[in-house]
Amino acid sequence: MRVLLVEDEADLGLAIKQVLISEKYVVDWVLDGAQAWHCLESQWTDYSVAIVDWLLPELSGLEICQRLRLHQNPLPVLMLTALGQPENRVAGLDAGADDYLVKPFVMEELLARLRALQRRSPQLQPQNLTIGSFTLDYANNALSITGTQPSQMIPLTVKEFQILAYLMQNPDRIISGSKIRHQLWDLDEEPISNVVAAQMRLLRRKLASYDCTCPIETIPGQGYRFNTAL
Repeated sequence: MRVLLVEDEADLGLAIKQVLISEKYVVDWVLDGAQAWHCLESQWTDYSVAIVDWLLPELSGLEICQRLRLHQNPLPVLMLTALGQPENRVAGLDAGADDYLVKPFVMEELLARLRALQRRSPQLQPQNLTIGSFTLDYANNALSITGTQPSQMIPLTVKEFQILAYLMQNPDRIISGSKIRHQLWDLDEEPISNVVAAQMRLLRRKLASYDCTCPIETIPGQGYRFNTAL
């Protein structure tokens, strides 16, 4: 999943981002509400969840939630705040937040609340994703292939996993290299323009080493497609 993290406390923001990356999330971290809204309005980026601090420069977390719901945007929002009184919780939830976590908190609780949002939100990534004979195994960070003797279990790097997950979520749809680059590399990485092509070559080479036909097609001049017929 791609996560928008909006937190102006530098130490806390960095700690949350590092934990999320270790859990295979793609993370965009911004420091104020205006930057957050710019990201949310971007035509390139599809977020699965937002983690938003309440007290932010420029635009508060409460206002971000209100704007999202005003625009009929169903993006799940986890609100972070030091304001822990019942009336604050009520205000946050009434503004459109889906959950509310009071500072200070432990990272294990943050991750647990994200998993809970995932279970409640069908648009979020499932634990396993199966298309035809290909299954992405989230627990083992691997691709399993049925119908082979014996069944294959191919370990994946984080970026290989993210590319396969993104394309498998959009089977038979052609997705441009630019769209993949903007979706799977966070705002701070600034990858080179041919990074997607390079990753695709590495992924195909890995699958070939396991005698597996790669289901990802290159469509010249258009992009890439997970072909369900393969």
